[in-house]
Amino acid sequence: MVLVTFTWRYGGSQVFLCGSFDGWSEQILMNLVEGSAVVFQRIVDVPPGYHKYKFLVDGIWQVDQEQLCVQDEYGAINNLVFVEESDSAPSGLLREDAQSKLVSGIAGSMHLEASSSHGQQLKPVMQLLDNEIDISRHRLFIFLSSCRACELIPKSGKVFALDTEVAVKQAFHIMYEQGLAVMPLWDERNAMISGMFTASDFILILLKLHGSHSMLTVDELEMHTVSTWKYGKFQLHANGSGAMIPPNRRVLLQAGPDDSLKDVALTLLQNKISAIPVLHSAEDGSCSQLLHTACLAGILKHVCRHFRHSLEYLPLLQQPVGNLPLGTWAREVGGRASSRVLLTLHSRDILSSALKLLIEGEISSIPIIDDNGALIHVYSRSDITSLARGNVYAHFRLDQMIMTQVLEVLDEASRDRCRTCTRFDSLYKIMELLSDPIVRRVVVIDPNSRHVEGIITLRDVFNLLLG
Repeated sequence: MVLVTFTWRYGGSQVFLCGSFDGWSEQILMNLVEGSAVVFQRIVDVPPGYHKYKFLVDGIWQVDQEQLCVQDEYGAINNLVFVEESDSAPSGLLREDAQSKLVSGIAGSMHLEASSSHGQQLKPVMQLLDNEIDISRHRLFIFLSSCRACELIPKSGKVFALDTEVAVKQAFHIMYEQGLAVMPLWDERNAMISGMFTASDFILILLKLHGSHSMLTVDELEMHTVSTWKYGKFQLHANGSGAMIPPNRRVLLQAGPDDSLKDVALTLLQNKISAIPVLHSAEDGSCSQLLHTACLAGILKHVCRHFRHSLEYLPLLQQPVGNLPLGTWAREVGGRASSRVLLTLHSRDILSSALKLLIEGEISSIPIIDDNGALIHVYSRSDITSLARGNVYAHFRLDQMIMTQVLEVLDEASRDRCRTCTRFDSLYKIMELLSDPIVRRVVVIDPNSRHVEGIITLRDVFNLLLG
């Protein structure tokens, strides 16, 4: 038997080791290394030979991307260790010469991506074949096609809608008090749901009003109704001929209770919207009934609930997110090329810059970093409603309030929206985080320095799963 040191470097609350060296019979508790908040180790007496192993991190099975990985005949991915007989102290997991032999011996049955550090260290990483990704996508596509929008409706709960004649100030406070970033609009005159009011509307209102006034007064938001604002906003987006289409003539994007979750998700993705009303249309032609407001987080929660105990059926979900083509990444992370630039804000940047960046960059959130580049928090479009607390928006100027001050006025729900992961975490773990409707994006950080490496949004995940 040989003493081998197994190491998990990527954080967690509780980490267990499990392996073929004892027939997968035990979950061995790993211990935090003294002086570290993220590195776990355990020394195990292991017989010589090849052994598969993996880690159970906070209830989720994980593999170490920096060590050799292999896929078994059932599609499961495990780390692999070669142990030689030795009289020395506890050994590392894989010596370079043994690793080279192992790679040459099994390269025909697995797919390896080799990278070198100064030309010396080989780090094979398991990659799924394109057809394996396609199989997982196809199974998810079939599942979402078979599920209906009515399945998202909770057994008990409330649905909210704003009257279009409500003052903007009142709408602002209602959305803050209910913790909502989007609400359907009820047009009393035409007895119908006529549109959606979102956090982005508040951002545009504040930017517009602050553009013509040095300080926004409470009375100014009392003067504007939701319908007045929506019509004025629409006038800013005339079509190419210059003609205006009144709000009540526009087609409302909606879903029916029998629409498939696949169609609902594609509607949200293709139209770049965050939510859609689920309406039941009566056969007698009377006004439609608002049943639910569907969003990507709700659909993702439905997926996670269904596949939680059968992840081997979808090997794509077990892959580390750092291996997958999703999200926006810093250019210096693993040489990854990203079609989008990873935008960040400094804690001393002003609020007006953040709001303009969210709108003009068509992004939902921006990581805020300190002087060392470490993550402090994330500022999202939906956080704008926190300014309704105590009428904060009436006591500052957008071009003078810095992000540190903005974070101080965020409510508890806004603080809970910041979720992080590492690039070694599985896609399924990120999906579970994003299934919480208040989250909507996960920031990828270095577990030691907390430097921002990337950001993964709900939209990113669904573009991968349905792509």
